[in-house]
Amino acid sequence: MRIVRFAPLESAHLGSDPLFGVLNDQDKILVLKGDPIYAGIVPTEKVIDLAHARLLAPVIPRSKVVCIGKNYADHAAEMDSQVPEEPIIFLKPNTSVAGPNDVIQWPRMSERVDFEGELAIVIGRICKEVPKEKYRDVIFGFTIANDVTARDLQKKDGQWTRAKGFDTFCPIGPWIETAFEPAEQRISTTLNGEIKQSEPLSSMIFKVPEIIAFVTSVMTLLPGDIILTGTPAGIGPMPEHSEVTVTIEGIGSLSNRVSSRAN
Repeated sequence: MRIVRFAPLESAHLGSDPLFGVLNDQDKILVLKGDPIYAGIVPTEKVIDLAHARLLAPVIPRSKVVCIGKNYADHAAEMDSQVPEEPIIFLKPNTSVAGPNDVIQWPRMSERVDFEGELAIVIGRICKEVPKEKYRDVIFGFTIANDVTARDLQKKDGQWTRAKGFDTFCPIGPWIETAFEPAEQRISTTLNGEIKQSEPLSSMIFKVPEIIAFVTSVMTLLPGDIILTGTPAGIGPMPEHSEVTVTIEGIGSLSNRVSSRAN
């Protein structure tokens, strides 16, 4: 099931406030009552065409975005790092979240802004100390993310908060796929149509059950929290006005453009 969050266009006659819905194979959106992460899947009688809606970030985390660093061996190697013995956790603020087709804003204090395509987990319930065999009980679904990074600031600071925390530095979408189960599906990233990253999700060092168990051993997760599961090799800079697209087989594609560098 594909869960979308969208802003109706004027022709949809549904007002202007963001709504949630279920997108079917005919590009029709069945409008839902409330946020399905909190209210469950409660359909209304309203149906609109996807063409009459602008897709937004499918979830706005009220709490946090948790990220896993260096979770592909080849990416750890390109960063001149060893494969970690346990998951490396860092956070992005929830204000960094952007949606499909939103513009990634290049901050004036950075000279280099990089893409990092990732699979993202959307948490569906309050959870702590989740056993690996129970991981699916706490997942609402999966989506696509781009862990945008000011690479020069990451190197300068020696830690990652500023480099990864700017507004628009966490595009997600285009929807949440509730039936997805990570296995051999390929994640790929293109920059202006050229493939830069391509690797099966099975190459993750720490798989989703391990990630859920480890993160919840450290902190409580809340409904709507997002976990980014790491990026494969091939990261690189996004020039001004470039377009970056992250695709995961079985979910879809997330595209964003990059602004001019702020003066």
